[in-house]
Amino acid sequence: MSGLRGSLGPARPGWVWGAAALLALGALLGAWRWAGRRRRRRRLQRVGTVLRLFVYPVKSCKGVSVRRAQVTPMGLRSGDMRDRFWLVITEDGHMVTARQEPRLVLVSVGCDNGHLTFDAPDMEKLCLPVNVPGKNPVHNCRVFGHDIQGRDCGDEVAQWITTFLKSQPYRLVHFEPSMVPRKSKKIIDLFRSTDEVAYPDCSPLLLLSEASMDDLNTRLEKKAKIQNFRPNILVTDCSAFDEDTWEDILIGDVELKGTVCCGRCILTTVNPDTGVLDRKEPLETLKSYRLCDPSERHIYKTSPLFGKYFAVDKTGMIQVGDPVYKMIWE
Repeated sequence: MSGLRGSLGPARPGWVWGAAALLALGALLGAWRWAGRRRRRRRLQRVGTVLRLFVYPVKSCKGVSVRRAQVTPMGLRSGDMRDRFWLVITEDGHMVTARQEPRLVLVSVGCDNGHLTFDAPDMEKLCLPVNVPGKNPVHNCRVFGHDIQGRDCGDEVAQWITTFLKSQPYRLVHFEPSMVPRKSKKIIDLFRSTDEVAYPDCSPLLLLSEASMDDLNTRLEKKAKIQNFRPNILVTDCSAFDEDTWEDILIGDVELKGTVCCGRCILTTVNPDTGVLDRKEPLETLKSYRLCDPSERHIYKTSPLFGKYFAVDKTGMIQVGDPVYKMIWE
């Protein structure tokens, strides 16, 4: 064919030109959305202040109050103390907590010159090397129905714990970096596949506000203590239960992701001063006004909510006095 059409090549059907236009429009929209995301700004809204920080080296034993702590993907660390990296187990590997042995809350754990220190009423102080000898056996343990390993910490500390609790033989195990952590998502589906823990119930961090504690104590005849609830981060300068609404927060250079509220159990009814399990308060009072919305009952069942679990998006250091910011994306 001669003429203009011939010089431009064969004629193209109309649908080809339409498809090309749609592709171009799609590319343009994609670029606009990408640019929009790039333009999003992070606005910080101050919502509180860090009042106290706690590390619980041995699950269910006393917490250690610290002024500053490193936030790792698996929870708080202060020197050689890592949060719930040690666990009391039965001889067949099942976890033991204050739910079964309430007197565990009377065991003080500290750290001195590469050793964990153990102290309890009517017991001699015991020092245990943080680094367990590699020749010690590794136990296959069960924590809330999930498998996890732990290296045995030796006969001396096992006998010390057994003597103090006066019930049956127990062992102490330590979670090591080479071991496989538990997946938080297998415990509560709302966690992400990247969220992992050693021996905590389900989450790297638990945050609670002082105002929530104060609100609860106005309803109790005998005031509860922060030790009843065992948070890692206690926040002040906010209203009661504000923490329930926090999703993305910034403390220092640490970014945390809110996941679920903490459903409470009978552990909260262990008196932290006497080691006696009450089974009633403060749990019954919490149930009177802190049950979840019916739409969330598949998550929390009948457990009252008090405090919120957080996963770690960005690691770093935090300290008492740090402002707590809610991150708002605009």
